Amino acid sequence: MAKITVLGATGFAGGNIAKEAAERGHELTLVSRSTPLDAPAGARVIQGSVLDGDVLAQAIDGADVVIGALSPRGDMEGKVADAYAEIAGRLAGTSTRFMIIGGFGSLKNADGERIVETDAFEPAYKPEARELFAAYERVSAIEGVDWTYVSPAGAFGSYIPDQVRRGEYRTGGDTPVLDAEGNSAISGADFAIAIVDAIEQDTHRRAHVSFAY
Repeated sequence: MAKITVLGATGFAGGNIAKEAAERGHELTLVSRSTPLDAPAGARVIQGSVLDGDVLAQAIDGADVVIGALSPRGDMEGKVADAYAEIAGRLAGTSTRFMIIGGFGSLKNADGERIVETDAFEPAYKPEARELFAAYERVSAIEGVDWTYVSPAGAFGSYIPDQVRRGEYRTGGDTPVLDAEGNSAISGADFAIAIVDAIEQDTHRRAHVSFAY
């Protein structure tokens, strides 16, 4: 059993990860600005912002794994990379693993370009995608941090109708995992399976990985 802290626990990714981890018997600390309405039984809940140093200290104290599932929106717009760099600095030199849930835009296309910088990427979402990629660049450059940066599929989020838990996924590196039709998708539940599997199997350390069907 691992002690897992989920930052952004009321979001889509964070909520699914918390649920999966709880079902497997892990000890959870959930951190969010609002109180989770469906927090797993027994979870420790900390209400507050990761930009508050005291909240952050409580959140990561004693954790085996810290999962960053923050969204660069609202009052976190333009602040997620700074927050993750601060967390990484605090975790440097410790055995605590830091897993960041990033974005699809951080992956590379067949030409080696970051997808967020291509014309095909929706302009409205570029600021968020660039913020998440900046988090990857900054955290991976800090010495002594046991980091993992995870890009979900292109179709990932509460807006996707198919949220069935299939119990399957495929793993890729820093390029997209595509199905036979060239699509990239995964449900929140199956993405969470992949994350908790990585924790339990001790895989993908200091690597950029992606999960999709």
